[in-house]
Amino acid sequence: ICINCTHHFRIASDDYIQLLLDDGEYEEIAKNIQSVDPLNFQATKKYTDQIRDAQAKTGSNDAVKTLMGRVNGIQAILAIMDFSFIGGSMGSVVGEKISRAIDRATKKRLPLVIITASGGARMQEGAYSLMQMAKICSKLARYSMQGGLYITVLTDPTTGGVTASFAMLGDIILAEPDALIGFAGARVIKQTIGEDLPEGFQRSEFLLEKGFIDHIVSRDELKNTLSDLFSFFNFGSSNGISEQQSKEK
Repeated sequence: ICINCTHHFRIASDDYIQLLLDDGEYEEIAKNIQSVDPLNFQATKKYTDQIRDAQAKTGSNDAVKTLMGRVNGIQAILAIMDFSFIGGSMGSVVGEKISRAIDRATKKRLPLVIITASGGARMQEGAYSLMQMAKICSKLARYSMQGGLYITVLTDPTTGGVTASFAMLGDIILAEPDALIGFAGARVIKQTIGEDLPEGFQRSEFLLEKGFIDHIVSRDELKNTLSDLFSFFNFGSSNGISEQQSKEK
């Protein structure tokens, strides 16, 4: 794993767990939820076969792992997406697992981190997939009203419905260097507006310049950056914010 170079190769959710969590220890949330095939979808391959192959390839049930663990001694809730599972696409299981992670963060008054890596909505599930955008966003709104701290870490790539929903709702939005971040693809945008696009306009550095993200963080600095942010916003090694802080917010 290259964590000390400028270019960040895509890595799996398990790699982020080892990188960020103390001793790699954690409690997984909603581990055993698995996708069904509500539309009996079939293209060149059946959706059920796609799921089975992705599970065998990644060792995960779906495109996100949700868990509770400690980052430099501070307890937090994390949802880590994995692009190697059907392009990190967001289906009903991804939506449900992230929703349950938000519920756990709300209940325990813990900071929430979502690491995004996705091609967008999982269209094999049709409208069920698109509904997850609203579902997750509404959960995040309630979490925010309870005084929660939500940090997103955008990795390569973060696109489509994930970008159009929870990826851009973080109180603090971080990104890895040179990550592809956007909604539609560059070719589609160029055809739509009929103009040439600036070089690198969907990369982290361009988005930072335009104010879409707050900071670019390399992987070797990510763990300390997250724990520093937790501490700055009064989420210490105890169980999150105090009741008094919650009332004040």
